[in-house]
Amino acid sequence: MMSMRLMRIGSKNRPSYRIVVMDSKKARESRAKEYLGMYNPTTEPPEFKIDLAKAKIWLDRGAKPSETVQSLLHLASKATKKA
Repeated sequence: MMSMRLMRIGSKNRPSYRIVVMDSKKARESRAKEYLGMYNPTTEPPEFKIDLAKAKIWLDRGAKPSETVQSLLHLASKATKKA
């Protein structure tokens, strides 16, 4: 089963994440099928960018987002509706 989740790329004490699609049984640092965006929780407010078109394609294919990715997708969709 495919999942949409975060992959940590930041250094020690400065986390930064990529939003990726990968097999749910693979380790966090494994090779991803596709990169959908980024998330930086250390900035105020937290910064994130997501390619919603790619995310929709993967959701239609049956990929399950993690709780964090699901909340980021919700925030991103609200932001695009406002703009």
